[in-house]
Amino acid sequence: MVFPIQLCIVEDDPDIRNLTKEILELDHKILVTNMFSNGEDFMESSSFLNVDLVLMDIGLPKMSGTECVRLCNFKNIKLDFIMYTTHFDAHDVFDALKAGAKGYILKGGNPEKLIEDIYEMAEGGSPMSPQISRLVTNSFNKIGQDSKDLKKLTKQEWEVLKALDKGLNYREIAAERFVSAHTVRAQIRSIYEKLHVHSKLEAINKIRNSNEG
Repeated sequence: MVFPIQLCIVEDDPDIRNLTKEILELDHKILVTNMFSNGEDFMESSSFLNVDLVLMDIGLPKMSGTECVRLCNFKNIKLDFIMYTTHFDAHDVFDALKAGAKGYILKGGNPEKLIEDIYEMAEGGSPMSPQISRLVTNSFNKIGQDSKDLKKLTKQEWEVLKALDKGLNYREIAAERFVSAHTVRAQIRSIYEKLHVHSKLEAINKIRNSNEG
């Protein structure tokens, strides 16, 4: 690791932006060299930044922090991102990680822990707040269980489930498969039981989540 660790902060709230800089620079081996209040200004300078890490908020005014990460990867701009945000939603977390973020830290934590996380990231780690780690672990466990449940479906039930995902109703599915609507209803009841769901939307979400995983 080369010192000082040079950081860029992208945060629209000026108080949080300045306070974060002050906290990080309490450690004299960390230097905040660049700060931006929005994603657009950051992207204009992104290809010229000479920093080790970018501390990126998600909820920016126009272009989101996740979109900044995604665009940098698309343009092959070599920057390492830690999401630093109040957003504690599974979709936001996985969207940011899939976009290319290497860490995810919630605001409001212990200042010393934030500095430790910066060191961990600089050493090649992937720091995450404990709440985020639990969310990721639970989501992977759920994907694993969903995959096991989906394997219980017969070939015919898979065809019915895929037809539901395409938006077909019972009668349309029955006509497409040359069976009665009663047979389709029975197959859908069986799908619900095997997937431990109670609605078409829940069943469709299971197959979509499995495909994303």
